[in-house]
Amino acid sequence: MYLLNYLYFLIITLIGLKFLTMKRGVMVSPLNKSQKMALDGPEMFWILTFSTGILAFSAPGVLDLMAIRLLVLEIFCFVGLFICKRSPQWSAMAIFYFLYIVWLVIGLSYTPAPGYGIRVILKYLYPLFIVLFASAAVRDKEVFLKASLGARTIALISIGVAFIPYVGMLFPGVFWTGTAKAINYISMCIFSLALFYYTQEKRKNLLLSILFMLPCFLWVFRTSIMGTTMALMMFFFFKYRLKSVPVIFGIAVIAVVAVFTIPNLREKMFKDSDSVSIEQFQRGEISKDDINSNARFSMWEQLEARFYKGNELMGSGTGSVQNYMYSNFVFGGLKVPHNDYVQMLCDSGVIGLALYLLIIITTISHCFIVYHRYSDIAIKVCAIVAGSSLTGVAFSMYSDNVVNYSMATLSYPFGFYGMMLGLIKGKNR
Repeated sequence: MYLLNYLYFLIITLIGLKFLTMKRGVMVSPLNKSQKMALDGPEMFWILTFSTGILAFSAPGVLDLMAIRLLVLEIFCFVGLFICKRSPQWSAMAIFYFLYIVWLVIGLSYTPAPGYGIRVILKYLYPLFIVLFASAAVRDKEVFLKASLGARTIALISIGVAFIPYVGMLFPGVFWTGTAKAINYISMCIFSLALFYYTQEKRKNLLLSILFMLPCFLWVFRTSIMGTTMALMMFFFFKYRLKSVPVIFGIAVIAVVAVFTIPNLREKMFKDSDSVSIEQFQRGEISKDDINSNARFSMWEQLEARFYKGNELMGSGTGSVQNYMYSNFVFGGLKVPHNDYVQMLCDSGVIGLALYLLIIITTISHCFIVYHRYSDIAIKVCAIVAGSSLTGVAFSMYSDNVVNYSMATLSYPFGFYGMMLGLIKGKNR
């Protein structure tokens, strides 16, 4: 069954190539199913790419099909910037991101493993290509809505495949792993919540927003639970500013209560779940030592001691951590550090981490400004979804390998941000 993924990959690649090079195409309008809308090639390609990021097409064998798919999409996006008749929009975030990529490239000059360094750069490069291509391809709200609803539809299908008995066996490797999907659902949850506030389909979008919250609880994924919580907090801060404090406080309380009252989550969160209580938490008696990190804290300390200490400013070179973990049997055979920020520190030092945090902060701040400056509904939805979901996804990077799943995770907040830039350009035009 896994071999079918080679066929799926070939089909979607050929369709993407066809769309990208088309002069004109036609799709059903997302606003009226009885109407058609005319699109150019880059618009068609963007809708396909944004809709299908959650598809991994992994397959065992010599070829790393997911890495090849990522590389092909980056090449298509790069070529598409020249094909598209509209110019990409360079914001402060894009400039900081470009500087970050330059710093990673500089890191290749002193890394012990340039090959792994290039692989790391490709994973970080994809969100920048997504921002630039989306900002060039998207000028109309119909294109934004078609791409976003397409992404949500395929995410819904992935939930069905994951939870309907035996269905998942028919599509092995088609979708990303559970952790990647759960982080993808953060963006889909926030997008549905935004549509709840800004469209007439209130009930449908509220139910979908709740539905996208459920998998991380059913799978007991602590990282995506906290990521979703942070995204929801930021959503209401965007919408109500300081008036949102009671709502944010309420969300925080619900999250804490969930940790102590949901048995599976409580058992996974603490080393000795029977000896901790919410009353101890209120008194500040629960420490880092009580948390079950699955030895992650120790792993991060060892990685920092090996690659960061003594190289605080520049790190040990792009790809150093990945080379060490892939080339040696360490930490019980783990291949990833489960913390993107620790990997940044070890590979790129304080300079690299500072540049990446500037990317995150600048993006969220820009989205907040745009949300309150523009009255156009499509722009506001893009802004609040990009800023809120990026908050949750960036938080998830603390204890998961979000960058490894760039296609399914980081590309969505940055994709909404790129579409926001394109819509602003279209409105100003």
